[in-house]
Amino acid sequence: MPEESRRAVPTALPDADVITSDAPGSFPRSVMCERHPALIRRVIEAFPYPSELRARLYALREEATEGVITPLDEDAHDRDAWLEWGLAEYVGTPWTRAPFLWAESYFYRRLLGALDYFGTGPWQGVDPFAPFKRAELTGAEAAAEVGALDSLTELTPRDRDRALLLSSLWGNRADLGFQVGGGDTSAAVPDLVCDDSADLWELLEARAGGRVCLVADNAGRELLSDLVLIDTLLASDRAREVVLHVKPGPYYVSDATTADVLDGLRHLCAAGGAAERTGTRLWRAMVHGRLRVRAHPFSCAPLPYRDMPADLAEEFASASVTLMKGDLNYRRLVGDRHWPATTPFAAVTAYFPGTVAALRTLKSDVVTGLDRAVVDGLEAGGKAWRTSGTHALVQLAGA
Repeated sequence: MPEESRRAVPTALPDADVITSDAPGSFPRSVMCERHPALIRRVIEAFPYPSELRARLYALREEATEGVITPLDEDAHDRDAWLEWGLAEYVGTPWTRAPFLWAESYFYRRLLGALDYFGTGPWQGVDPFAPFKRAELTGAEAAAEVGALDSLTELTPRDRDRALLLSSLWGNRADLGFQVGGGDTSAAVPDLVCDDSADLWELLEARAGGRVCLVADNAGRELLSDLVLIDTLLASDRAREVVLHVKPGPYYVSDATTADVLDGLRHLCAAGGAAERTGTRLWRAMVHGRLRVRAHPFSCAPLPYRDMPADLAEEFASASVTLMKGDLNYRRLVGDRHWPATTPFAAVTAYFPGTVAALRTLKSDVVTGLDRAVVDGLEAGGKAWRTSGTHALVQLAGA
C-alpha cells in the first residue's frame, strides 16, 4: 500500500451501528446462544467441579441465552472497573441486546466468577481452559510446525521473514473458541483479502532498533509462531526490545496469559533443533529484558482500544510499531461495528497513538480497509467469508 494511502484519513466516518447479537441467524447470535452453551458443556466435562460450581455454570448458561444481564456481587474485586466499563447501563438488558463485544467479555468474566477463579478456595486461579490449550499446544500439528523451523534455513532471508509473518498470521486459525463453535479449521490456507506485509517489513527495517509491541491473541500453536516471529525481530535487531501483551487471566477460551507464554517457551526449548535454539534465545531475552511480558487490566476490558487508559496509550505511542494479533484485537482496534468493508482502515484507527499493524484471520463480521473489487468478489462467492476463518489480512496504518 502506498505511503500516502495509509496517511489519508477522511474527516468523517460513515454511520455504523454497534454489532449486537439480537438478529436471529446472525453470527453473533450463534456465538451467544450456541457457542457459549457448548463451551460451558466442555468446561464442565474437563474438570471434576463440585455440584455448586456446576450449578452456577448451568445458571449462567440459562441467563446468557434466555435471561437478562445481572450485576457482579457487591464484594467482587473488579466491580468498580466493570461499573466504569458500562455494567450499570446493561444490567437488566437481555444479553443479546447488549453490544456483542461487551456481552462476550462479560460472559467470560462471569464464567470465571462462577468457578471461584477469583476466590480464596481450592479453585482459585485454576484456568478452566488450560486442558484445551495444553492439548492444542502438544498436538501433532504443533509438533509439525515446530519441526518445520529446521527447513527455514533453506530460504532467502526475505522469504524466511514472510514465511514467519504468515505463520504468525495464520496461526490464528488455531483459536479454540472457534473450534468449540464448529468453525471449519480444515479448509485450505486462507486467502489474504488485504496484504500490507511488504510495507510492514519495510517499516521494521527503517525503524530498526526500536521497541515493538505485539498484542497476542491465542495460546498454543499461534503463540508458538508469535514467539518465533519475536525471536526473528530480536535476532535481526529490527527490534531492540519486544513487549508481548497478554491477558491478565483466562479469557475467550484460548487467549494467551503469562502462564501460556512460559508453557510455549518450555515447549520450544524441549523441541530440539532450530526450535530449541529459538526457545533458548527467547528465554535469555526475557532474563535480560529484551522480551518483556505485559498483562494490562485493559486487555480484558469489554471496550475498544479507542477507550484505552493513558498509560497503555503512552506505551503504544513509544513503539516503532504495535502488532495487533487476531480477531478480538481487530474488533477492539477498529470498533465492533457494521462498517462498510471499504471503510479505510486508516480512518477507523486514526485515534491510535502510534503505528499499528493488524494480523488477523477473519472470524467475525467486522472488517475494514478492503478494495471494492475484492469485496464484490467475496460477496459473489456466496460463502460466509467474514466469519469462516478461511480469509485473512495484514493491514498497516499510522506509518
